[in-house]
Amino acid sequence: MSNIKASIITIGDELLIGQTIDTNSAWIAQRLNDLGIDIIRRVAVGDLKDAIREALDEELSKAEIILITGGLGPTADDITKPVLCEYFGAEMIVNEQVLQHLKDIFTKRNRPFLERNLKQAEVPDNCTVLFNKMGTAPGMWFEKNSKVIISMPGVPFEMMGIMEDEVIPRFRKRYISDSLIHRSIMTAGEGESYIANKIEDLENALPAHIRLAYLPGYGSVKLRLTGRSNDELRLIKELELRQEEIANRLGDIVIAMDDFPLEYTIGKYFVEKQVTLGLAESCTGGFIAHHLTQVMGSAGYFNGSIVCYQESVKENVLGVKHNTLDEYGAVSEETAIEMAKGALKVLGADYALSVTGLLSAGSESDRVPVGTVWMAIASKEDVKTKHFRFHYDRPRNKEMAVQMGMLMIWKYLHGKL
Repeated sequence: MSNIKASIITIGDELLIGQTIDTNSAWIAQRLNDLGIDIIRRVAVGDLKDAIREALDEELSKAEIILITGGLGPTADDITKPVLCEYFGAEMIVNEQVLQHLKDIFTKRNRPFLERNLKQAEVPDNCTVLFNKMGTAPGMWFEKNSKVIISMPGVPFEMMGIMEDEVIPRFRKRYISDSLIHRSIMTAGEGESYIANKIEDLENALPAHIRLAYLPGYGSVKLRLTGRSNDELRLIKELELRQEEIANRLGDIVIAMDDFPLEYTIGKYFVEKQVTLGLAESCTGGFIAHHLTQVMGSAGYFNGSIVCYQESVKENVLGVKHNTLDEYGAVSEETAIEMAKGALKVLGADYALSVTGLLSAGSESDRVPVGTVWMAIASKEDVKTKHFRFHYDRPRNKEMAVQMGMLMIWKYLHGKL
């Protein structure tokens, strides 16, 4: 069967002016991709009747599935439902199940049920109601000329609940598609151009049903192999063979053969080896600790982070010598080494990483160029250091420092530093 094509329409003036970031489309696209349904377009329109109708006409000419988010609230600017009612030649009726759900919500919250709220229980009479357990606005499923149009709230957790509970199970039953399988290779330390040049012949040799995508991040590039076939077991074996060929060619810059971020890979090592980690963060302000503690179970190996933004904290808490700060400055290899050794001792960890840098113009500008970062990682046996120079704005320099810090931990643990 040919691939099913879908379009996403997001509705709301707040999306067009940048007041709200559209995270719904990315989440929907990922979930449909898992089902083998291709997203061919994403369209954003304002709260205007004609704009919504035109978007529907356009997308229905191109896709079998249209997913709409937004414009289902109780206020005057929420016009999606009446527009859809008119578009599909329907009449509004009160859905008793939705009405009772609304009344229960307002009773639990000890709030009055207003006439305006009754509108939330009204739906076009020719739609299938998609029950919203997480909120007040139900989703709606329409069909026209064998095509499916689905309207859902714009509130992300409400949309996700309707997708998981109502939409995806229906899609599984209705659409038969080839298996779509992904395999990933996480790399760090080199850019896209280097990688593309290194594996050019392997990429050119990929068969038509397998494609390779480059997904760059801060200091890393994820390679994603995607294959489509009606023979799932054969496809998995073929993808894993291609994955291994590419990873072997790239060698030391490969840090994982899965789709997990670096903090998960680091955490897995610490769990397996039953060792602990501590941090001394100056310019990153605790951001590395934030990433590491996003991983469930990190309490088993992460002892903590000392955010030593001021020189006095470097001295009084970590034991950095006053003479070191005077002679070499806060952003220096010497200071980074003493920070790491201090964190190792104070936090009682097996390993400690320190980060100190100048992410934008400041008090150290007369000593080091903006973007300079020094890192040190220490164990009871030795200390290793690394110098970086980032050339972006302050937020991106911080992101780069975080990722390079975690990469430094990984390389040290695997003897590649």
